[in-house]
Amino acid sequence: MNGRERDDVGGLAPRGIHERYDIVVCGGGLAGFCAAVAAARRGARVCLVHDRPVFGGNSSSEIRVPPQGAASFHAYARETGIISELLIEERARNHEEPASDNGWINSVWDLVLYDMAVSTPNLTFHLNTAVTGVRLKDARTVEAVVGRVGQAETELTLSADTFVDCTGDGVVAALAGCEWRMGTEGRDEFGEPHAPEKASDAVMGNSIHFKARDTGRPVPFTAPDWAVRYDDPDFFYKQGRWPGELRGGYWWIELSVPWHTIYDNEKLRHELTRHVLGVWDWIKNRDPELKHAASTYALDWIGQVPGKRESRRIVGDYWMTEHDPLQRTVFPDEVAYGGWFVDLHEPGGLLAPFSEKAAAESQQAGGGGGDGGHMARSYVGPYGIPLRILIAKGMTNLMMAGRNVSVTHAALGTVRVMGTTALMGQAAGTAAAIAHRARMPVRDVAARAAKDVQQALLRDGCFLPNAANEDPRDLARSAAVRASSEAVLHGAAPPPLDASAAAPEAERLERTRGQWIAVGADRIERLAVRLGTDADVVQHVEARLYAVDHIWDYRVEPGEPLASAVLQVEPGGDRWAEWPVGLDVSALRGRYVRLDLLANPLVRWRAAERVVPGHVSAYDLGSGRMRRFGQGATMSFLVEPAQACFGADQAISGVTRPYRYTNEWRSDPSRPLPQWLELAWAEPVELGRVELTFPGHLLRDYRSYPALYRDPQCPRDVTVEAYADGRWIPVGGIAGNYQRRRTIALAAPIPTDRIRITVHATNGDPSAALYEVRCYAD
Repeated sequence: MNGRERDDVGGLAPRGIHERYDIVVCGGGLAGFCAAVAAARRGARVCLVHDRPVFGGNSSSEIRVPPQGAASFHAYARETGIISELLIEERARNHEEPASDNGWINSVWDLVLYDMAVSTPNLTFHLNTAVTGVRLKDARTVEAVVGRVGQAETELTLSADTFVDCTGDGVVAALAGCEWRMGTEGRDEFGEPHAPEKASDAVMGNSIHFKARDTGRPVPFTAPDWAVRYDDPDFFYKQGRWPGELRGGYWWIELSVPWHTIYDNEKLRHELTRHVLGVWDWIKNRDPELKHAASTYALDWIGQVPGKRESRRIVGDYWMTEHDPLQRTVFPDEVAYGGWFVDLHEPGGLLAPFSEKAAAESQQAGGGGGDGGHMARSYVGPYGIPLRILIAKGMTNLMMAGRNVSVTHAALGTVRVMGTTALMGQAAGTAAAIAHRARMPVRDVAARAAKDVQQALLRDGCFLPNAANEDPRDLARSAAVRASSEAVLHGAAPPPLDASAAAPEAERLERTRGQWIAVGADRIERLAVRLGTDADVVQHVEARLYAVDHIWDYRVEPGEPLASAVLQVEPGGDRWAEWPVGLDVSALRGRYVRLDLLANPLVRWRAAERVVPGHVSAYDLGSGRMRRFGQGATMSFLVEPAQACFGADQAISGVTRPYRYTNEWRSDPSRPLPQWLELAWAEPVELGRVELTFPGHLLRDYRSYPALYRDPQCPRDVTVEAYADGRWIPVGGIAGNYQRRRTIALAAPIPTDRIRITVHATNGDPSAALYEVRCYAD
């Protein structure tokens, strides 16, 4: 007969294709995508198989949830590595402004992901391919996965030494017979504060989102008869479901029980569509305020692929509970970090009395920031994540990354967000590639090669809270460093206040507020803060100075104060309130102190006009803890003498962001570019490669950066010279840069005892700056 043969039941037999790889990653969301790229970059032959036509999972243009993570709650905590490369590229390319809620991601993001996949050597991918079967070599070893290519009548059999399940639903692990859980653990099992009294099958729900556009003219909307009808304002305004961002949304359009988030996915899609239309009908036609604001808005897009928050969780070599992020457990095999709060949506979503407790508390208190008792108890991180939760229990060659990792339901509330899952994906791919090269089972990596994985991740641009660069091959670590100039810290002034305008309400000291200050001198003689009051009488504010461990040391009382004073605030306009501290801080050089002003709601402490790099602030959240102030802000302060905290040696500190210290060389902003950093060795070295990490893109989350954005702090034009044969020889350069990490590979290794990195231009900042320089012979 012509064409392919028929199968036994009279249908067309699919074309069969068999392919062999070192590593197969199943699932092309951000976890799987980063796993596949990381493994391929480390030399493994990798296949990425994904059941949708575009990469990105919940972040893709099909679902449109903006990638978020630790930076949504902690200054300078944004995830780096592959996810950072992608998001920086998307902002630089994308003409679309980000929305504060869901629904506004477009196909530019899809193309950025696709471009990286196509451009990555050693990486093959199959889109529109669902995993339908698993073949086992024995009870502990996966031999191959089987996938069906949609609309292609093709069956793929993909064999490999190692498999990484990033399917979200844990499809590969479930088909392989791994132990898994789905539902909610009871409080009696692990004693988790956020666990309910009794275990249940309930999980967080699925969502679909919408996008609306302002057309500039009135646009009516009539909901179809089958749409849900909303009539009760309390449903929105007292139950944590604020519909105020008209352009898109909303995270709380969510359903789970009584439906099953896997088996009933299609039913959930239909039900969610009914609710989206009903919510838009409320906004357009019934909400007494929003119907006027939304009169010119029209629905532009409604998603039809539900985004899932929770289904199967695969049991791994370590079972992570809520206690780990709450207590910031330090793991010897730390390979990623998280920092989202313990965000547990109510089972049932739209059918529940409220959608999420912190959001409901905030609305009922009249606030918009999610503060309150529940948020104070739920605020965590940044905290480390161990490799063992990415290794399937009892299996020799199966890993997982994403929301299906080895955690309890309560712990999933913080690790499930895409910034965190992307880091877990890169860690899994890196560990798999290292295991492949060492010819060891991946399940042995945590015990035998965890430090190798950590050092590989750090070199590839990731950050780990409890690990620093210790790479013995990095020649820069043994170099002496100097620079053409170095910035010093004088403080930060507030913006001019228009006489007709009031100071921002948020600047009032309703709660204790703290400002981190990097110590770079032996003494702090004087501090000053810009304070004001509208009261008719003199006000007083208690000031305290504490030593703190790092910029995320949120203890309201981190120990005995180094010094304290009462500052006087005269009625009238803002003035500098001075504090003659006269304190020896020589033992604290290379660390932070925190200047706290205790609460006085009649006093305002002005925020600075600009953020001083590495200098953040926080406020008392309650329960003895602090939280980032605003979106990452520096408060106005002056310090004498000026602190030398941006020295050249910070470029080889081993850490690539502000953390326990600034970890940044900055040139003197009063001196014009170009400015340079020089590394020198006592004896000549063989130099073949220079790796640079630049500042920028870390302070706030992805949504805070506008269209076509290139961070001003990031160096744009850079050259590298080596001193050889008695002269400076150009060995490489970068032009038009906006990425955080760049590598200059020399055409051939060169012997030298000095190199000079010169920043000729930035993307706007007056200072040249570097977080890290690495040098290698290869």
